[in-house]
Amino acid sequence: MIGRRRPIHIGLSARIFHPEQESRGIRTKTLQVLEQSVAQWVMTRDVLVLMVPSVAQDGMLMRSKIRLRDYAEYLDGLILQGGTDVSPLAYGEEPLRPEWAGDPVRDAYELELLHEFMDAGKPVLGICRGMQLINVALGGSLYQDLPSQRPGAVAHESDAFDRNIHTVTFTKDGQLSRWFEGAAGGRVVSIHHQGINRLGRDVLIEATAEDGEIEAIHWKSRGFVCGVQWHPEFHQQPEGELLDCNPLLKAFLAAAR
Repeated sequence: MIGRRRPIHIGLSARIFHPEQESRGIRTKTLQVLEQSVAQWVMTRDVLVLMVPSVAQDGMLMRSKIRLRDYAEYLDGLILQGGTDVSPLAYGEEPLRPEWAGDPVRDAYELELLHEFMDAGKPVLGICRGMQLINVALGGSLYQDLPSQRPGAVAHESDAFDRNIHTVTFTKDGQLSRWFEGAAGGRVVSIHHQGINRLGRDVLIEATAEDGEIEAIHWKSRGFVCGVQWHPEFHQQPEGELLDCNPLLKAFLAAAR
């Protein structure tokens, strides 16, 4: 259509599922997927969402010279979606339990992807694991397990999964407070057992839970690099009076445009 404005192109990092032993069919292959809700949340604003696959230069099927840098140059912004734990090896620790070992392969892919977008001056929004990865990329660390390392009154995950809800409070005069036009905070969907321990370089706290756990951050150096511990893509539930996260999406897409 003549005169139609080019839609924003947003990259979404891939969740990686590795081949499963004793499996058959597709589960014997490496799978790279996106969670439908996060893509649909972003697409409510007339946006093209493209999943960015990991680029293995030594992979058996690698027949081109495409790099993650090329995606950072082509796309207008990046969303790091949730998923498995960040490996403690990424911030200089050993896993305290085998099930907290995370996925170093995904960490390496997303850390490179994040740095390429930051170097290109493109906006980045981290969701849950994505927020944690931003903090680690900037030199911070995580609690490997909040219930055992930082016990508090707030349940940051439960068997209810996307029905596990708690309240967050925005930092006064912070970015979130401005984007949400002075709102104090709200109720959010929480699904995480890890959390930020030591803040990364030039990382500012944007929101906290009732127990003081960090629930949102932003990088103050330059550009838009922000992370939220909650899942805005799950806030379309009819019940629960959840925080309307459209101001967050609007600010991210404005930076991308």
